[in-house]
Amino acid sequence: MMRTPTTRPRARRAIGAAAVTIALSGAVTAPAGAITYAANPAHRSTVPAPAQLSGAAPAALAAAAVDLRAYADPQLGPNVLVMKPSMSTEQIRGVFDTVAQRQVPNHFGPQRYAIVFEPGTYGSAANPLVVQVGYGTQVAGLGRTPADVVVHGSINVYNQCDANGCIALNNFWRSLSNLTINVAGGEGCRKDTQFWAVSQAAPMRDVVINGRTTLMDYCTAGPQYASGGFIANSTLTGPPVVNGSQQQFFVRNTALPGWSNGVWNQMFVGSPGAPASTFPSTAPGPYTTIDRTPVVRETPRLVTQPDGTRGVLVPGVRTDSAGPSTTSGRVIPLDQFVIASPSSRVPAINKALREGKHLLLTPGTYSLQQTIKVTQPGTVVLGLGLPALSQRTGQPVIATSSVPGVTISGVMLDAGPKRSKTILQVGDAHGNAGSKRRSAGAGSTPTLVSDVFLRVGGAAAGSTTTAVTVDASDVILDNIWAWRADHGEGVGWTTNPADHGVIVNGDDVTAYGLFVEHFLRTEVVWNGERGRVYFFQNEKPYDVPSQSAWMMTPTFKGYPAFQVTSGVRSFEGWGMGSYSFFNQRQGIHLTTAFVAPTKPGVRLNHLLTRWLDGDGGIDSVVNGVGAPVDATNPGPSTVVGYPVATR
Repeated sequence: MMRTPTTRPRARRAIGAAAVTIALSGAVTAPAGAITYAANPAHRSTVPAPAQLSGAAPAALAAAAVDLRAYADPQLGPNVLVMKPSMSTEQIRGVFDTVAQRQVPNHFGPQRYAIVFEPGTYGSAANPLVVQVGYGTQVAGLGRTPADVVVHGSINVYNQCDANGCIALNNFWRSLSNLTINVAGGEGCRKDTQFWAVSQAAPMRDVVINGRTTLMDYCTAGPQYASGGFIANSTLTGPPVVNGSQQQFFVRNTALPGWSNGVWNQMFVGSPGAPASTFPSTAPGPYTTIDRTPVVRETPRLVTQPDGTRGVLVPGVRTDSAGPSTTSGRVIPLDQFVIASPSSRVPAINKALREGKHLLLTPGTYSLQQTIKVTQPGTVVLGLGLPALSQRTGQPVIATSSVPGVTISGVMLDAGPKRSKTILQVGDAHGNAGSKRRSAGAGSTPTLVSDVFLRVGGAAAGSTTTAVTVDASDVILDNIWAWRADHGEGVGWTTNPADHGVIVNGDDVTAYGLFVEHFLRTEVVWNGERGRVYFFQNEKPYDVPSQSAWMMTPTFKGYPAFQVTSGVRSFEGWGMGSYSFFNQRQGIHLTTAFVAPTKPGVRLNHLLTRWLDGDGGIDSVVNGVGAPVDATNPGPSTVVGYPVATR
């Protein structure tokens, strides 16, 4: 069962993010070789012997490197590596191990890879394919459905270990999609288990996993913290999924075999087999479960067609759905895409987009001098290998017109050295809230922004006013992480300034899995009507230099994590959490984490705040309602619904 947090986090990124000990429930069998590790004398959790500390990834990191050029796709470039059923398991393992050698420790490096599997079967029960995925790496099948690529083995993300211990708190920027894993192989504590110990920006989509799945790496020394993740449109079978130390997790349209435990904010939407809502109860839970997904478009994916040619499968719109869907959609031939690399020129890209082409961004780091402009309805912008794009001139990296059915997916967008108004502009900019909003039109295909990860600092110093601005209406945001860096290069209160993570001005915008962290002012500002947010995760900026430097008004300390503005008449939010770790020893306080007008059509459900470490804290949850959290009462402090029901 879930245990309340007991151990203070360490002073680095989200160390703060998941100070928790966990005892696996009776429904989950403890792994072979596990021992009882005392995270705190008063609380114990089931984890393996510290002797396994050096075994986090021995095979991958000690393997002899292979020449990756032999596996590169001639059309998609040297960093798209194609696995084929005719290859031996040893060959494929050699490719993965070579990439893992480079990428497992490559936190902010510019290198990117996509490892893709042609339709077929890989590994076997006798010789399973057990591999590891590092930073900047996408692993994907090229079939039309997950059943077209079958891997016997496991494709894993493990804890990273250093002198301070082993954690998954910084396991960002990687993905797994569109294949079936029949879990097999591994040794000792890792035997017959699929490990996906990640935090933000590491989605698992369109997969079938048959066997044990764990979202926590319990096979290293402690503290084993993990902080947030995203699973969508998938099927998991076997014993209940091990949540373990994950402080929060979001699951959408996924068939589940059960769930081991909650910590602070576990949320499920349209996912058969998910536990029933229990928030704020921890016995079991806390869980927030919504039976149906109101409207969604799944993420496009590269596929190999029966004739051997490539295309991009673009799934259609689903409404009022539950469970995964993997067969619907249209395939756009690859010859209708402009295939870009880091050396491509933006004017040529924009000309092709105006003429009706789509855009496929191959792996790499792109330093742009102009904005990529999407002006035609139905345009697909798809990244392979999580390409990282930045803009040097202070303009948006990508901007779309207010046209229906646009898709932007699978990219990392960095703030540049010259301050921009926004990094990603969705829809024609129309000024302040209250001005005329341009809708894509009733009944039209909504625009989709999925697996888009924005950074301000970390890789290099950067600055923006707002990471994402949504001016269009009829938009779906599906797994967005807007992050003002708290570690890495170019980090500091005046070094990587950024006011807001997300501003939504459009109407009928729905967000699933919205992660926004460390921005200096109100982190999410919602001006649009009929907005919906299913799961929100936030950490306040760590590095506030003084209370006087962080005041929204003379009487409002700090800035909210999420604000629904006063003119909004209709909004609904579920599973929304904000955490504090003020580390400058200035006694910083935030008056309230969530702000919303008290109106019948505005409803916030299952809210929480949590003090992680440092000093100061959050004085209330929403509009002055909810207990404070600080060192003496770390929380969570919860509000089941706002406005609070009265008798």
